[in-house]
Formats: sequence, structure tokens, C-alpha cells
Amino acid sequence: MVKRIGFVSLGCAKNLVNSEQMMHLCDEAGYDVSGETENVDAVIVNTCGFIDSAKSEAIEIILDLAQAKEAGSIGKIIVTGCMAQRYPQDILDEMPEVDAIIGTGSYNSIVDVIERTLAGETVVEMGDINAPEKETGRVLTTSPLWEYIKIAEGCDNRCAYCIIPYLRGKYRSRDFEDVVAEAKSLAEAGIKELIVVAQDITRYGKDLYGKRRLAELLREFCKIDGIEWIRLHYLYPDEIDDDLIEVIATEDKILKYLDIPIQHISANILKTMCRRGTGDEIRELFKKLRERIPGLVLRTSLIAGLPGEGEEQFEELCEFLLEAKIERAGVFPFSPEEGTPAEKMERPDTEIAQKRAELVMEVQSRIMDEYNESRVGKEFTVLVEDFDGTYYSGRSYAESPDIDGRIVFVSDELITDDFAKVLITDIIDGEPFGKAV
Repeated sequence: MVKRIGFVSLGCAKNLVNSEQMMHLCDEAGYDVSGETENVDAVIVNTCGFIDSAKSEAIEIILDLAQAKEAGSIGKIIVTGCMAQRYPQDILDEMPEVDAIIGTGSYNSIVDVIERTLAGETVVEMGDINAPEKETGRVLTTSPLWEYIKIAEGCDNRCAYCIIPYLRGKYRSRDFEDVVAEAKSLAEAGIKELIVVAQDITRYGKDLYGKRRLAELLREFCKIDGIEWIRLHYLYPDEIDDDLIEVIATEDKILKYLDIPIQHISANILKTMCRRGTGDEIRELFKKLRERIPGLVLRTSLIAGLPGEGEEQFEELCEFLLEAKIERAGVFPFSPEEGTPAEKMERPDTEIAQKRAELVMEVQSRIMDEYNESRVGKEFTVLVEDFDGTYYSGRSYAESPDIDGRIVFVSDELITDDFAKVLITDIIDGEPFGKAV
């Protein structure tokens, strides 16, 4: 009888790609693979270990699965991903229901680990997190219309607050031809929107080829029939050069939406964070991008409450947001991550950090509301993703999936194409609402 393997994928888009790769390997090995977690021979939980809330979510899910295992609906529990890489022995000691641990350097060992675990062995597989990336197929799980394409693994930036390099290893670009081949295969599968991801996509190629090749890679993506939209996530500010800006500005398929995590604007705080560049250089970059790319939507990530952030630095951050009018932002209170340089910093006042993050989000919410209001009366191309019998919903270039919301609209005729032109007529509960034209 065919063994059934269930998957739970937590955390970021990069982690999801790893889950899809493991699903492919299991499928090739003859297992029945799904997202189900009941009546299965084993469940693989691919965890995130980046921040405390992600770790708490993973632990809660594992404990729920442990109860299901005790009830007899699950055979084995296998924990993979960043939390497994970070705390392998702790997981085994504190959650004895877990049967196997797979680190981030051992995803390709998933089939062997399953076989050994099903045979009754307790397995800990922790491979080299700095080893070159192995090319692996994927079981696509996100959408029939859009999909992530991960062009590199690991990170060399070593920001003081970030644990990722210690969990994912050094930066390793995938081979140029392999990435282009995967993009073509995604187009053949019907994917319309490619979302380019890595910890830092702007660095792509430097380790393999001695130079940045993201602009060249994007030009190749734009030549692929079937791919209509190309969205870029996680660009490091000081790696954005004129060649890359020119490609983004002139290639119609590249969406005028850039995710550029800056974390702060104060020069002193950026230095404390071990971030390259200064606040003035970020201001100049954003000004240049706005000038060169009309209609640009910017997304960023910000951290409030870092040790050394006084009222002056905090006010500078708020004033910058009001000045730059960044359309999308995620805001987080600082928390020192175990094993990072930030852990050795003076302990911040947690309450102040949380309050400041909330205040920044209030400022940002007003900016986002103003942006949405500015869209009323304008037409946008929307990738149509859902229809509930009355309302359609989808995303324009200004909405990235799962983080930026959607556009809800009506149509006088049944929409059978993947794209529609939508006139935004109102903002309802913070969401753009409109009508197909």
C-alpha cells in the first residue's frame, strides 16, 4: 500500500519553495503527497525560526500534531526548516513525539529520512548549510496563475539583528541557465506572474560569476512567452545600480513594485544594525527610483526600538515615512535574536519598542490610506484570482500576494480571461473596490 505523506509549510516564500521541492522528491519516490495531516503515515513540518512569533506558531502546530499522533491519525512527525536547524536537540528533548529532524542543508535527504523514520529510527540529519544548491523539481502549490522563483539561497549581509545567515548559510546563486529553464517550465505550466525571491536578489551572480547578473536574468525572463508579470522581492538598497534601474523602468513585464527592506533611516541606527549605506543614500536612491520609474510602488520593512534609538532617531524615521510616502511597509519591534550580534546589545525596553512600532504603523497606515484614495477613478490591470458568484477579486501590480490585500470588483459579463481592466470606484473597509471596463 502506498504510504501517505502530509506537508505543513510555515514562514516565508523561500521556505515554501523548499517544501515544494521536498514534495516533488517524495512524489518521485512513489509516496502519496498532499497538504493533509490526518490519516497519513508521516507529516513533514517545514518550520520558520526567524522571530519569536514564528517559532511559537511552529511549536503550537507540532504539539497539535503530537496529539493527533497519540490519537492514531498520524504515524510519524518530521520537523524540517529553520527552527529545526536552530534547535535540533531542544526539539527532540522537549517534544519526544517528534521522530526526525532535518536541517536546512539536508532537504534533498527527505526521502531517505522518511524511509528510516518509518522503519522506526529516530533521525537527525544536519547537512552542510553552505553547500552549493542542488537543482530539484517542485510540486506547485501556490496558485495556477502565479509562483515564486527562488534564484539564490543564504545571505552574506550579516545584519546584526538577523539569524538567517546562521540558519541558511552563505549566499549561493543558482546557475543562470537553470533559473531560466525553471522560469520557462513555470510558463509552460500556465504561470502568468513570476515572483523573484531570495534573501537578497540584487546580489545574484556575484558568488558564481564575479558580478551581479540580476538585470541580465530579468531580461531573459522578459523574453519568455506566457509570463506577463515579473515581481521583485528583497532588493538590498546599495546593490541597486543604474543598469538594474534601467531594466525595471523599460521592461513592460517587470512590475513597477519594488520590495526594498531598509529597516531604518537613521545613519547611526543603520550602523548599529551593520547595514551598508546611510540614510541619505537611501533617500537619494528612493528619489532616483521615483524619477526613473513613474507609478512606482515601494514596499519596505522597518524595525523600531533598537538599542540607541532615541527620540531624535525615532522622529527621523517617522518624518522620513511622511516624506517618502512608501506605499507598503511591515513594521516590527526590535527583539534580540539568540546567536546574533544584537543579542549582546543593551537590552531594549520591550514596551517602548512595541509602542514605537505601533506608532510607526499608525503613520504608515495613513500613508497607505492616502495612496488607496489616490487610486479612485483610475483604471488598473488586475490578475483575476477568485469569483464568489457576485464579486471578483484579484491583484494589480501594486499588490503582492498574501501581504498587500486585493482589489474587489464587479463585472457586467462573465470574465473568462486571467486579466481584466478595472476602474476603481471606491475604497471599502480599506480595500479598493471597482468595476470591470
